[in-house]
Amino acid sequence: MTDHVPLPSLEAIKDQAKRLRARLTQEGNPIPHSKALELIAAQYGFRDWNTLVAKVGNRPPLNPWMLGSAVRGHYLGQAFCGQVISVKAISARPGYYRLELQLDEPIDVVTFDSFSAFRHRLVATIGEDGRTVEKTSDGRPHMELAW
Repeated sequence: MTDHVPLPSLEAIKDQAKRLRARLTQEGNPIPHSKALELIAAQYGFRDWNTLVAKVGNRPPLNPWMLGSAVRGHYLGQAFCGQVISVKAISARPGYYRLELQLDEPIDVVTFDSFSAFRHRLVATIGEDGRTVEKTSDGRPHMELAW
């Protein structure tokens, strides 16, 4: 376990264990919930569930855009809702994350009447405030995530 990699919240880790148990049961390999918790702890590099819980504690999530979480916001002025399908901490820029989002509905990222460019996926580097550093010509961040 490396200390520089942020851990998900306890709630998110428990949810991972539930999904693991359900998947294994679906594949014909049922395990008790306690075993699923232990397997998830091992995945994060801890010797057991109790050690992982002691490290994580009952703190809130580090950010609302954990893998698989639902997000909403604006991209180039267009409102969107979607799901986080990839998240990576940027080591060269602490506090920044590269997100890839799968949108529920495509959005048109062009404002011209005679041209459209619909996007189903968005990739952006955002800060802990949920905004990109890059801005449009009117000063608005390219992406703004709603809390």
